[in-house]
Amino acid sequence: MNYNALLQQISDHVHSFFVEHAQPALLYHNLPHTAEVVEATKKIGGNYNLNDRDFFIVVTAAWFHDTGYLVNGSSHHEDKSAELAETYLKSIGVGDDDITEIKKCIVSTKMPQRPVSLLEKIICDADLFHLGTSDFKEKSKLLRKEIEALKNIKIDGDEWRQKNLSLLESHEYHTDYCRTLLNKSKADQIEKLKRKQQEKILERASAMSAQSVLAPEKIGEQENPKNISGSGIPPVKTPDNNGAQKKQAANNKKQEKPIRGVETMFRVSSSNHQKLSVMADNKAHIMISVNSIIISVALALVIRKLEDNKNLAVLVMPTLILLGVNVIAIIYAVLATRPKIPNGKFTKEEITNKTTNLLFFGTFYNMSFEDYEDGMQKMMIDSEFLYGSLIRDIYSQGKVLGRKYKLLHKSYNVFMYGIAISVIAYALALLFHIGINL
Repeated sequence: MNYNALLQQISDHVHSFFVEHAQPALLYHNLPHTAEVVEATKKIGGNYNLNDRDFFIVVTAAWFHDTGYLVNGSSHHEDKSAELAETYLKSIGVGDDDITEIKKCIVSTKMPQRPVSLLEKIICDADLFHLGTSDFKEKSKLLRKEIEALKNIKIDGDEWRQKNLSLLESHEYHTDYCRTLLNKSKADQIEKLKRKQQEKILERASAMSAQSVLAPEKIGEQENPKNISGSGIPPVKTPDNNGAQKKQAANNKKQEKPIRGVETMFRVSSSNHQKLSVMADNKAHIMISVNSIIISVALALVIRKLEDNKNLAVLVMPTLILLGVNVIAIIYAVLATRPKIPNGKFTKEEITNKTTNLLFFGTFYNMSFEDYEDGMQKMMIDSEFLYGSLIRDIYSQGKVLGRKYKLLHKSYNVFMYGIAISVIAYALALLFHIGINL
């Protein structure tokens, strides 16, 4: 069994499944998360030198392990993911024994994790790989936002921090590889969360203490709004420095959150565009391969038959129609994947006017490193230039994707309708040939 070819099919299917069943509220359990789990699975599995079958089983489980979220929500999504995997894998001819092992791996990711086999331990560790990486904080925020969006609730920061702390302290990696690689970083995450919790406790205690001290003064002010000497001069108000600091801190937090959200948006958008581009290239490759095979078969069999039997000359026109359809479909598919190469240069005026995109190789591959470095340094210190380049980069990716999918749409339409017309033409030609012989 060609496991590599099957894994490619499975990858394409899961990518399409996430696009077709996209849910904006799934900020964590989405396609980027699935792709990260797959990469972690390959990384851990590679360390254990798995054979082709075992590697196929655990990577396939990683691809499918969260698909149930798109259909069933968070409730028992592992069981639904296993069911979706079984349905698709049977359709592409995967054996029952392999499917059973894949389903076991998927279900083993259910919390609390209790994996038994090595393959189950690998996917469980891959699913929570981020707990021991620098991405933990960002992933935790995405998960919190996802839960808030799905359940239409607001989760208190202290409560969420405590839940994260409980998860990290109770969690144990199941493979020796992950224990060695990630345990130290995970311990650092626990220490950071504990320090943050302690700081919050001290802040609340300090605030309560301040309120208790200020309360008698407020009561005194209410009883005697004039000064003690009775001169009638209103009491002097002391500036509330503590309140001003809190207000400033709140403003800083508000400014920080949009910036992080924007960066996450750019990262997710770029990642999704890249994945869609890969999907388009795979679809074009399929179209080119299928039509090339049909052309080869038509030329090898039909044309040879025509040479041997002149009575089959009625098949010439249907054959030409079929070949024409195949060639046109191939042309559109090739156009969809044919790259456009810009001149690879930018000018100092473009840098000054902030009209070039230094994040795209087509603007600088013919430039010297010194010129490119100078441009990048200017962009990195200018947030307007930097974010403008990111916006321009995502827009350019979208334009390229739009062109690719338009051409692919034409290619698939030509192939679909052309094959139908060719079959009808062959049927009419054969009926005509039979009628003449009768």
